[in-house]
Amino acid sequence: MSIRLARIYDTPTADDGYRVLVDRLWPRGVSKERAELDEWAKDAAPSTELRKAFHGGELDWDDFATAYQAELADNPAVPALRERLAEHPTSTLLTATKSEDHDYLVVLRDVLEGR
Repeated sequence: MSIRLARIYDTPTADDGYRVLVDRLWPRGVSKERAELDEWAKDAAPSTELRKAFHGGELDWDDFATAYQAELADNPAVPALRERLAEHPTSTLLTATKSEDHDYLVVLRDVLEGR
């Protein structure tokens, strides 16, 4: 199972495989047709409280990543998502996040891959 990461604003490609949006909010300016999603995994995204704490400056990246890992450990959506991704040779997790340095999909991918 290969898991790629991309922004929802990037043009979909044939190499993307199974496309999963992991965001609690639908990204602005993207139609459902243009997104070409196979799944919208809202429940695997960081909680609203955690996201707001990070964007509000209450948490630095390391504290955010640790808290998100803890959320994922107790989240029943994660094993279910892992099972669905395992059915595809390649999957792409998508987000509207702009920062590649602080992209929560990195944390999610590590958890899904058992790291």
